Amino acid sequence: MAVVGGGACGMCAALAAGEQGVAVTVLEREDAPMGTTAMSVGFIPASGTRWQKQEGVADTAELLAADILAKNKGETDPEMVRHLAHHSAPTLEWLVDKHAIPLSFMIRDHYPGHAVPRMHGTPNRSGAELMRALAAAAVRVGVRLVTRAKVTHLFADATGRILGVRYTGTNGAATDLACDALILACSGFAANRTLVAEQIPEILPASVFAHAGSQGDAMTWGRQLHAQLADLQAYQSHGGFSPEGLSPVPWAHILRGGIQVNTTGKRFSDESRNYAERALDVLAQPDHFVWSIFDERIHVSMLEFEPYRALLDKGCILAARDVSELRAVTGLPAAIEDTLKEVAQYASGQRADPLKRDFTKTPSLQAPYRAVKVTGALYHTQGGLLVDGQARVMKTNGQVFPNLFAGGGAARGISGPGCSGYLAGNGLLTATVLGRLAGQAAAKLVK
Repeated sequence: MAVVGGGACGMCAALAAGEQGVAVTVLEREDAPMGTTAMSVGFIPASGTRWQKQEGVADTAELLAADILAKNKGETDPEMVRHLAHHSAPTLEWLVDKHAIPLSFMIRDHYPGHAVPRMHGTPNRSGAELMRALAAAAVRVGVRLVTRAKVTHLFADATGRILGVRYTGTNGAATDLACDALILACSGFAANRTLVAEQIPEILPASVFAHAGSQGDAMTWGRQLHAQLADLQAYQSHGGFSPEGLSPVPWAHILRGGIQVNTTGKRFSDESRNYAERALDVLAQPDHFVWSIFDERIHVSMLEFEPYRALLDKGCILAARDVSELRAVTGLPAAIEDTLKEVAQYASGQRADPLKRDFTKTPSLQAPYRAVKVTGALYHTQGGLLVDGQARVMKTNGQVFPNLFAGGGAARGISGPGCSGYLAGNGLLTATVLGRLAGQAAAKLVK
């Protein structure tokens, strides 16, 4: 069995098949199996996990599915959403119990659109840390990992049965690999500017924070094989990307009370909206950037995030003892002083925020302050190959391919047709669950 792509989806697929005794080869085009997951904080939403129950959080698969469908206004396959939600807790508990992936429940941060806290992450809140753990687990079950291997061609017979793949290594030589089943886990097309311009031109002004392997290979092969594709205009962006640090600021700095102001020193929309939608708001501001402003309390709490510590080490997180110094380090006008006073009134309940954000759930911002310059960025696409509940790729005639599977960014997501339907964690929910289901189904087929 072969897996194209070594991100979270590919690794989960390899683990699920490898633990069944199936010989699995993962072909990863980069130096290490990291993928889009490694560029994130690595949070996976799941409903009804034992860790939620231990913290007294009542959650169900039905509630998670309802939240996802409410966010995308029902513009996706509701049965697939319910299917993934149902498998979310078993997948996380499988990763922890069977493969020692160090995941824990994050009760502190309640992401917008989720009825209850349901994010789970690694100790340092890092997608790279998650990927290292997944790769180590894959080695333990005997998965063969080939890095610097760029797949260039799929071989299939007249029925659509995949016979094998061709890939090139670092020396440019081509190698043909036969396989009884193939799983495409090679992400979407966010790093391919031509495809982005073709499918989602609205996000072209954004910075690109996408894995280099997100070139649309799965979409290209799918078209050649007459596979169904859906929601190619769907994408996840981020409204807190640091252009100097080349990384998003973990959104917890907003959830814990931070604000964003444009170059006039004024807030411009409700910051507590989903970070994926926030990117277009940010890009609409003068010079296409804004400042995230928070305080020392939030800064200290953010040190649990490995990506945040990296931005701090790069000098992207600016410090200011008071408002005057905040103006000096950011270049913001005097209006920032009025903005901070207004936010304090919103937090105390003296006034209602005209932008409709509820500040009463977090403490008021207090000096000393912290600031980071951010813009909007394209992170990954959410459309792709249409798959069934076993992650089998669907043909244009409605039938399934005999032995072709897909998941993660290579498959259609659950966010609907645009960016407004993305609920925090949708990407890794589909990557981990579909990866596991694909691996199980492929292993059963091979055996």
